[in-house]
Amino acid sequence: MFMLRNVSKFLFGDTSKEAIIEIPQGQLYLVRPLSPKGYSELIFKDAAATIRRTGQEFQYQLVVQRAYEEGEEELGDDEDEQGAGDNLDKDEKIFLLDQSLHFRSQVRDSGEKVLAWRDLSGDPGDLFEFVCELSVSPDKVATFELAAVQCQYERKYRRSAQKATEQELKEFSFEEESPIPSASPLASPSLRSHPQSPTSKESATVMARDVHYAKAKGTLKSAMTEEEPTAAPPAPASYPEAKEILAQERAELHLFDFPSGSFILQDPDVVVTVSETGPWQYWLRISGEDKEWLGQSVVADINPVFNFEYLSFIFNHYTEDGSAYSWLLRFKDQPTEEKFQEGLLQALWEQLNEIKWVKVKDNDRDYVLDAFQDLTMEDSPPEEGGEAESEPEPEDEADDEGQRSEHYDTDEEEDDVVTREADGNVNSQLAVGYKHDRSFVVRGSKIGVFKHTPNNNLEFSTNISKVETPKGKLFSPKKVMLHSEDSNMILQNADDPHSLYRMDLEYGKVVDEWKVHDNIPVTTFAPGNKFAQMTSTQPFIGISHNALFRIDPRLSGSKLVEADLKQYASKNNFSAAATTESGYVAVASNKGDIRLFDRLGINAKTHIPALGEPIIGLDVSADGRWVLGTCRTYLLLIDALQKEGKNQGKLGFERSFAKDSKPQPHRLGLQPAHVAQFQHETRVPLSFTPARFNTGLDSQETSIVTATGPFIITWSLKKVLANKKDPYTIKRYAENVMADNFKFGSDKNVIVALPNEVNMIAKTSFRKPTRESIAGPMTPVRLSGSRRSNRLGRNEIVNSPY
Repeated sequence: MFMLRNVSKFLFGDTSKEAIIEIPQGQLYLVRPLSPKGYSELIFKDAAATIRRTGQEFQYQLVVQRAYEEGEEELGDDEDEQGAGDNLDKDEKIFLLDQSLHFRSQVRDSGEKVLAWRDLSGDPGDLFEFVCELSVSPDKVATFELAAVQCQYERKYRRSAQKATEQELKEFSFEEESPIPSASPLASPSLRSHPQSPTSKESATVMARDVHYAKAKGTLKSAMTEEEPTAAPPAPASYPEAKEILAQERAELHLFDFPSGSFILQDPDVVVTVSETGPWQYWLRISGEDKEWLGQSVVADINPVFNFEYLSFIFNHYTEDGSAYSWLLRFKDQPTEEKFQEGLLQALWEQLNEIKWVKVKDNDRDYVLDAFQDLTMEDSPPEEGGEAESEPEPEDEADDEGQRSEHYDTDEEEDDVVTREADGNVNSQLAVGYKHDRSFVVRGSKIGVFKHTPNNNLEFSTNISKVETPKGKLFSPKKVMLHSEDSNMILQNADDPHSLYRMDLEYGKVVDEWKVHDNIPVTTFAPGNKFAQMTSTQPFIGISHNALFRIDPRLSGSKLVEADLKQYASKNNFSAAATTESGYVAVASNKGDIRLFDRLGINAKTHIPALGEPIIGLDVSADGRWVLGTCRTYLLLIDALQKEGKNQGKLGFERSFAKDSKPQPHRLGLQPAHVAQFQHETRVPLSFTPARFNTGLDSQETSIVTATGPFIITWSLKKVLANKKDPYTIKRYAENVMADNFKFGSDKNVIVALPNEVNMIAKTSFRKPTRESIAGPMTPVRLSGSRRSNRLGRNEIVNSPY
C-alpha cells in the first residue's frame, strides 16, 4: 500500500477548509459477525464519509453524515421545534482517528469498495462499514485510507506526517487483518421483512465467502498510478517592466492537483510581486531561487481568496490555451499577508475602476476589504439541534428532466418534440409566472409557454410563433416581464429603446406600443413592487443609463411620469433594478455601485460603493433586508439593515448609513480550486447568469440560484450567513444554461432554460462541488424510451397556433 505516492498534501491541502477529503455517497452499516443481536444493521441509507480537522493540533475525526431525503430535513426542523426531533437528530457518527480503530479499506472482486473500522463500544468483531457508491473511484478510496493513516500517525507521534517514512507509516496499515465481512442488508432492521437474524452457520458462510477478497488491496496499489499529478505550466518568456512595486513578499507556493483534489507544495520559498506596468495595468509575478514560476495580469478572473487563519492566499491562473490552474501562497505571518493583500487589492480595484486607490474614501476602502475577506472566516460550529450538512438525495433522472425536445430514436422521430430549429435561434430568456403556474421562454421571435404540473414537471402548453409590433414588424424581445396578474407580458425591442410593447397572453399577440419618452431610452425595467405582477397594478419602474423613473401605461402620449423622474447629470451607466414588497427600489450600475431609494424622484438614501466589476443582475428580498447583485465572476450579497447608531433597525432604503458605519457585504464566489476545475472541463471563464432569491408571498428567502456555462449553482442563505465553507451545490448539464429561476413560492424546484429545451429540476438533485460532480456525469439532453408517453408530437409545437 505504501508504495503509493505520499498523500501528506492532503493534510495541508487548502487548510482553510475543515474537511480534508470526502467520499460523497455511500451507505453506513454496523456489522456484527459473531453477535446474537443480528448480523448487519443499516445505519444510514445515504451518507457521506469525511476526514476533517478538529480544533486541536494533530487530532482528526472520521465523520459519517446521513443525507436527507426530500422533505425530510424540513420535517426534522418542525419536530425539533416541538421537542420531538430525536430520530432525525441522529444524523452523524463521529470517530476519533486513532490506531485502535484498525481503519482499512478493500476493493472486492465484485467492484464493491468498502471502508471498515472497529466498533470500539461494541462486541468483539463488530465493525462499522462504509460501502461506497459505484460512482466512487478506487483511487478515491485508496487516497482516503492513506489520509487516514497519516492522521493516525500525527495523533500518535504529535508531529507532521509529511516527512514520515514508508516504514513508519506501515505501523498503521492493517492489511493483514481478517477480510472485511459483507455488510449484507438482508438482516437490516430497516430493510428485512422478517426480524430473525442469520444463524451462526449463515454468518460463517458469509464470512467464508469473503476470504478470497483478501488480495483486493492490489487494486488500490495500481489505482493511484493511472493519472499523473498536475504539472505547473511554463512561465512567460518575458515580463512587462515594473513601473511601481505595490507589494513584494516571500511565501510558500502550492499548486492545485486535479487528480487528487489537493494543493501540492511546489517551492518552499518564492518571492511574489505585484507591480504596476502601465496605465491601469498590473502584473503578478512569482519567482523562486532557481525558477520563474508564474507571471500574469491582475484581473477579476484570478478570483482571489484570502484566509488569515491559515495565512494563505488562493487564486486562479489562466494560460493562453484557455487552461486554468489554481495556486496557493502561504505566508509566514499575518502582517506579511496583510501587506500583500493591500497591494493586490489595490491593483485589482484600480484595474477595474481606473481610479487611484488613494482617492477612495476610508469607509469605501474598508467596505472593499471586508468584501474580499468575507470568504476567509473559518467554519462556525454547528448550532445545537441545527441543520445537518448533508448531501442531497439523488433524484431519479427520468423524473428530474421534464419536457425534452431532441430526436433520439429514428423509429419515433415523427413523434418527437422539435425545438432545435433551422433558423439558428436558441432559448434566451425565462419568465416564471407568479399568479398562474406557467413559465415563458423566449426563443428568437417565438415564445414557448409551459405549464407547471402537480408533480413538479413542465408540460408544453403552446407556442406563440410570431412576436411582432402592432404594425407587423417581427422582432426578438431583448427583455420580457410578466404584468397585470400574468395576463400580459411587457416586451422590449432592442432596435427601439424608447418604446415598450404589451402582449396580451390570452390572444398571444402584441396589442399596444407604449412610447416611454422621446429623449430618455429604457435600459431595463422592473415591477413597481416585488409582487406587483400578482395584481392589476399598471405602473412599473424603468431606468436609463443615468435616470430612474416610473412608467404608467395609462397616461396619454409619453408614459414616463415626470414627477417621479430622477435624472443624474453624470453618466452613471445604470444596468439593473429591483424592488421590495413595499416598493423600495435598488438600482445597480456597470460601474459596480448600488443605490437604495425609498421612493422615486429623490436622491438615494444609501450609495453602496463599487468593488469594480459591472453588476449585470439585481434582486432584493421581499422585506428589503438583503440586496443581491450579480457580477461576472462573483455574487454580492449586502445586508441593508443598520445595526447601530441613531438609525438602528432601519433599512438602507429608509435612512442613510452613518459616516462611521457601512453596509455589510458578502462576496459570494466559488472556491478557486472549483473555478479551475470548471474551466479545466469547459475551457470557458466564469460568467454568471443574473442570480435570484427564491420568492413567494408566504415564504422566506432561503436560497440563491445562478448558472455559469453548463453548471447551475444554488447557495444556501443560511450557510452563507453562518460563514460555512462551500455553501453551494451544483448540477452539470451537457449544454450551457441560458436562464434560470426558482418556481414561485418554493426553493425546492428550479426552472432551467437550456439552448434547446426547458426543464424543472428538484434542488435535491444538486451535488456538492467535487472533482466527480464537476467533471460529470453530465445531465443528458435526450430522453430514454421510457419517457415517450410524456413527449409531444411534432405538429403540436412547430405548427401550433396560439
